[in-house]
Amino acid sequence: MVFHWCRAGAAADRRTGPLSCFFAPRRRNRWTTADDRCQAVGMFLAPNTFPADELTTDRLLLRMPVEADIEPTAEMFGDELARLWLSAPQPYTIEHARAWCTQSAPALRTTGDGVNWSVVERSTGLFVGGVGVARTHWLRRSTEIGYGMCARARGHGYAAEAARAVAEWVLLKQAFHRIELFAAAGNLRSQRVAEKAGFVREGIARNSGFTHHGQVDMVQFSMIPADLGPARAPGDFRRPAAPDRSV
Repeated sequence: MVFHWCRAGAAADRRTGPLSCFFAPRRRNRWTTADDRCQAVGMFLAPNTFPADELTTDRLLLRMPVEADIEPTAEMFGDELARLWLSAPQPYTIEHARAWCTQSAPALRTTGDGVNWSVVERSTGLFVGGVGVARTHWLRRSTEIGYGMCARARGHGYAAEAARAVAEWVLLKQAFHRIELFAAAGNLRSQRVAEKAGFVREGIARNSGFTHHGQVDMVQFSMIPADLGPARAPGDFRRPAAPDRSV
């Protein structure tokens, strides 16, 4: 299993409840909260939100979470690696998953913080994981991506494929300038996913994340439009070549 939604570790978020813990708490820059981003340069602007688009790749469909995702979401976050790298509530129950799928995930989009997708196989409709962006800075057109894969989806390259699809959608269709990605220094699988998806390693953010086991250093990655290579039509989400069977 691969788990990112790194910057893992969080207490309950005052706006969306305990399941905003996919992205760990850290000091927010000015204009990064849902309330603050409405005000800039002496002007009041309507909060920005991402559209609830569905994304497709060669093998995957990325769609908004639905009630059918509750049980596999609970299974995903109850996994051993989830307990190791994420700070989702433990034990992670069906009620936690229900709150995420029906309340927290929609609220994160409507407040302008980001947007989250469930990842399913196109051929079978099987839930294999989740991916999303959060901590969106609308003035800078910058956001942070995270992802998680179920144990049964390990070894198929799904995490990199989904992360690349979201990155291209954000940079091309939403005209963003930068996407950041943070993986715990010890989470080598997540770092390999970031690299295979085309993210560029920038360095170590020391003591910037934490898990149930304590504070951790985070490896910082980013992607900007210049990293996408030759221009292509928005929505052409090509699978990264030669999936790494370890992730």
